[in-house]
Amino acid sequence: MRVVEGRADIADVPDFVAHLDELGERHGATIQAFDARYVVDRAHLERAVELARRARDRDDTIAEDFGVEILLYAAGRRQINRALTMGVGEGDCPVVAVVVGGDEAAAAAALRDLLSPAETLGEYDPERVRSFFSVTDTELDATEGTLADAVRERVALLPVEK
Repeated sequence: MRVVEGRADIADVPDFVAHLDELGERHGATIQAFDARYVVDRAHLERAVELARRARDRDDTIAEDFGVEILLYAAGRRQINRALTMGVGEGDCPVVAVVVGGDEAAAAAALRDLLSPAETLGEYDPERVRSFFSVTDTELDATEGTLADAVRERVALLPVEK
C-alpha cells in the first residue's frame, strides 16, 4: 500500500474519480482518495485496507468494487452513501489516497502529478471527525484513548457488525 498526499482543485468529483480509476487501471492498482479532514492517521488507512483485503480474500465483501470496500472500512460504515462523505469534494480539497496492488510505485507517482504537493495526513478536523464517527465527550472521557484511537476502533468493528 502506498499513501499519497496533496491538494486538488476539483471541478467535478465524478470526473476526478474517473481519472483516478483510469490511473489505477493503467497500473493494475486500486486508488481510493479521501478528504484528508476525515482521516486521522496512516494507521486508520492501513487498517481499512487490511480489513478490505481480508473481506475480499474471504469472499465476504460489502461492495463489489475494492476501492469502495476500502472506503466503507475507512468510514466504519456499511452504507455507501454515508461513507462517501469521506470522499473528495469539489473545490480546493486536502487529499490523502491509498494505492493498493499492481504497480503501486508508478500509480502513486502518476497520482502525485495530479495533486499539488502538501502534507495532509494527520491534519484532520477534530470536530468534523467526531461528528462523522459519532465520538462523544463521554466516550473520550471514559477511556485513556485519543480521538484517533476511537476512529480506528470504529474501523475495526465494522466486520463485527456484518
